[in-house]
Amino acid sequence: MIVIAGSIDLDPDQREAALEAGKPFIDGALTQRGCRHYTWTPDPFDAGRIWVYELWDDEEALAAHFRDRHYADMGANIGRHGIRGSSISKFRADLEEPVYDDTGTPRADFFTATE
Repeated sequence: MIVIAGSIDLDPDQREAALEAGKPFIDGALTQRGCRHYTWTPDPFDAGRIWVYELWDDEEALAAHFRDRHYADMGANIGRHGIRGSSISKFRADLEEPVYDDTGTPRADFFTATE
């Protein structure tokens, strides 16, 4: 599994327009094979920041997304809205489990992992 997470900084006066204009590209990405989650959300404390979160099944799915028109069109869209910078990273994840165990206790350790 691959997690994409980070932020995009825009002209604060353009953020809402960028989010609205980006919705068709986000919706398109969500139809792609291997896309579990794809969203952009406004930062509640920084008027010019958008948070990016994506979850992909594997490298093949992410590579196909990077070749797709939704990705290219999203990049062109954000460029029209006063981009000031971005910091977005990808992370490989080899284990997924809930934060809370059967008793409702939050756990920092990976309690379902076998050694």
